[in-house]
Amino acid sequence: MSSRLKEQYLKEIVPAMEKKFGYTNTMQVPKLNKIVVNMGVGEAKDNAKLLESAMKDMEIITGQKPVMTTAKKSIANFKIREGMKIGCKVTLRGDRMYEFLDRLVNLSLPRVRDFRGVNPNAFDGRGNYALGIREQLIFPEIEYDKIDKTRGMDIIIVTTAKTDEEARELLTLFNMPFAKN
Repeated sequence: MSSRLKEQYLKEIVPAMEKKFGYTNTMQVPKLNKIVVNMGVGEAKDNAKLLESAMKDMEIITGQKPVMTTAKKSIANFKIREGMKIGCKVTLRGDRMYEFLDRLVNLSLPRVRDFRGVNPNAFDGRGNYALGIREQLIFPEIEYDKIDKTRGMDIIIVTTAKTDEEARELLTLFNMPFAKN
């Protein structure tokens, strides 16, 4: 864990979660398991260079080399065959995961135009949170002049929480800016 977030988790988040949910053991407190960042590049079926530049952008953003994702099924309407390279993804764990979450919450999300907070209802029922971003330019590591095309990405935050309420509280304590309903 990055030292700042580790200290915050141990000193503030664990006691707050134990108090709110009545946990009797510290190991019951939910924690972050991994963060998966996925970028679908549908145009890669025509131009392989687009996938390479998307992978380069993702490596700059996450600090980790992405893996290519391939189509699981053939879809005639999209002109995609099974096995075609159509995207890339990165799974972040440990220090890189906390570092990425810290940059996402404190630097990148506030840079989104007309930002009013992230959707508080984007949980999957098992304590995992999904967030969609429209353009990679919100990350300060990306230089505006060096990108060829704006691309969106999906960020999935996987926690050990059993319910959405526990996961929402955990992410709120990590300063995730949820929109007020």
